[in-house]
Amino acid sequence: MHVDETAPAPRIAAAEAVLPTRDLPGDMAALTALGFRLETIHPADDPAVAVMSGHGTRLRLERGSGAPGALRLTGEPAGARDLPGGTRLVIAPAATLAVPPVRPALHVRRLADGAPWVIGRAGMAYRDLVPDRLGGSIIASHIRIPGGGPVPDMVHYHTVGFQLIFCHRGWVDLVYEDQGPPFRLHAGCCVTQPPEIRHRVLEASDGIEVIEIGVPAEHVTTIDHDMTLPNGPADPARRFQGQRFVHHVEAGAAWRAFRVPGFEARDTGIAAATGGVAGVELVRPDGTAPARASHGADILFGFVRSGRVTLEVDGRGGEPLTEGDAFTLPPGIAARYAAPSADFELLEVSLPGPARTRVEDE
Repeated sequence: MHVDETAPAPRIAAAEAVLPTRDLPGDMAALTALGFRLETIHPADDPAVAVMSGHGTRLRLERGSGAPGALRLTGEPAGARDLPGGTRLVIAPAATLAVPPVRPALHVRRLADGAPWVIGRAGMAYRDLVPDRLGGSIIASHIRIPGGGPVPDMVHYHTVGFQLIFCHRGWVDLVYEDQGPPFRLHAGCCVTQPPEIRHRVLEASDGIEVIEIGVPAEHVTTIDHDMTLPNGPADPARRFQGQRFVHHVEAGAAWRAFRVPGFEARDTGIAAATGGVAGVELVRPDGTAPARASHGADILFGFVRSGRVTLEVDGRGGEPLTEGDAFTLPPGIAARYAAPSADFELLEVSLPGPARTRVEDE
């Protein structure tokens, strides 16, 4: 390798050895036994990259084919070169949060289709609810924690633009930075996880199921080894990159008219807390005829919490949906939540929120 000694020296912020792996969980466990600790891991639903540190060394495990290792430096200018001994030297820019452009699409994901459950971070089982992730702009996961009991989690945070945890079944004990003592999230309730808020999952009931929404789809989870939670009295007014933490409780929540006639909604307060980044509502029929309507949000995601409904979309026949089914609706396309059962309830997430709506008929 020829080195131009007259060129300005690159500005390096960090360095890590890149090691290919065909068994990421196994290698992580082996390194943990040797005194290494986890620093970051992504993506959460099917981890492919984990950074571990120990004994003065930082290792980046990348799931792949087993190509030769490399030394990865964080800095600028970005580039790559081969060292005389054959090691690949890569200079990469510092990671930033980048939300890819949304590629709107109509998707229906049925629980009965038998999509695989993948073991992800902290032993949790994930089912992907938006397979193409709308171009990488969103990930929606149906998550189960097998067996319940204490969860092998650590204080961590996510580099995200928006994140929601909705408890579909059972309960889970959580604790968050500057939000007071641990609390129990019950079925029908939800929390937001503002960007980089430190938190930890403590314990879960047997049969716990949650729906997790994250924007963008690809985001990094970072372990905070220095913070202990809880970390003091609650500060509900604190903002994390412009967003307040929300713990929405189902019991006693008020219902009001939904954006589409024929339904009423339980507003979670998330649109106000995020400054319109996202809106989250629980929707149920009000006994009148469901209207056909279109929306103007970049992303609109729905998860059937209970009951049944037929999703009628212009140009397509009706799609019968039942509990556990999910869908995305592109903006500007007219649709109807038709023939809802009396016990039908829908979790609807829109970004931005609340979704602008045009009623096509009433």
